[in-house]
Amino acid sequence: MTSPSVLVTGASTGIGRATAVLLAERGFRVFAGVRKQSDGASLVAEASGIVPLILDVTSTEQIAAAAEAITAAVGAEGLAGLVNNAGIASAAPLEFVPIADLRHQLEVNVVGQVAVTQAVLPLLRLAKGRIVNVTSIGGLIAGQMLGPYNASKFALEAVTHVLRQELAPWGIESIAIEPGVIATPIWSTSAASADRMLAPVIEQVTELYGRQLKAAQRMASNAASSGIAPIEVAKVIEKALTAKRPKTRYTVGTDAKIGATLLARLPDRTRDRLLGGRRRKRGTK
Repeated sequence: MTSPSVLVTGASTGIGRATAVLLAERGFRVFAGVRKQSDGASLVAEASGIVPLILDVTSTEQIAAAAEAITAAVGAEGLAGLVNNAGIASAAPLEFVPIADLRHQLEVNVVGQVAVTQAVLPLLRLAKGRIVNVTSIGGLIAGQMLGPYNASKFALEAVTHVLRQELAPWGIESIAIEPGVIATPIWSTSAASADRMLAPVIEQVTELYGRQLKAAQRMASNAASSGIAPIEVAKVIEKALTAKRPKTRYTVGTDAKIGATLLARLPDRTRDRLLGGRRRKRGTK
C-alpha cells in the first residue's frame, strides 16, 4: 500500500517546515512547497519521504507546474491532504500601508491559497482528501498595526468555511488551524517589511502612531523569542489530517484559546480598550 500524499505550502521555514518533517516521519509522502532549491535540499536531508517543489503561491505558472508534478506522481491515488500554510505579515498603520503592499499581502495569504486549492481539487476528490488552512487567532480578533494581516486571515477563515460547505458532497473536509503567537521567522520578516514600508514617512508615522508602533515592535520581538514552537502547530495539523471526525477549527496556544473563547466574544469597545485602543484628547493630533 502506498503512503498517503499531502501538499504543504510555505514549507521552507516555521510551521510549514515543521509540518512537512513531522508528516514525513509519520509515513506521509510530502510534497513540500519551497521558494528556493536549497530549502528543498535541507528538507530532504532532514526527513525521507519529502518531495520538494518550487512553489510561489502567487505564481500561476509555478502552481500549475506543481499540480502537474503531483498528478504525475500520485495518479489515481489522489491527494490525501492540502496544507495551505504559506503566508506573510505586513505590520503598519493602515493609513500608511502602501496599496501595493496591501495587495501583495492579500495575494499571498488569500488569493494564493485559493489558487493552490483550485489546482489540486481534482486530486483531493480522488482521495476524499482534506484541506487544512493555517489561519490565525488574528483571523478572529483584529488588532492595530496588523490591519493587512488581520484582513487576510479573516478572509481565509471565510474561505475555509465556504469550502467546507461547498465540498461536503464529495466528503472533503476543510479545517481552520488558528495559532496564537508562534516563534517563527515571520516576525523578523514582518519587522523588516514594516521598516521598508514606513521609511519614507517615518517621522509622520512616529508623530501620529509612535506609542502603538513601539508596542507592536515589542510584541514582534517577544513573539520571536517566547512564542510556542512550530512543532506544536504541526502536531495539530497532523491531527486535523488524520482524525476520524476532525473539528472544523483548532486553536493552538493558550493565547489563542483565550482569544477565541473570551476576547472574540466581548463587546467591540471593551475589546478595543483591552487591545490598547484609546481616544486622543481634544486638541491633540
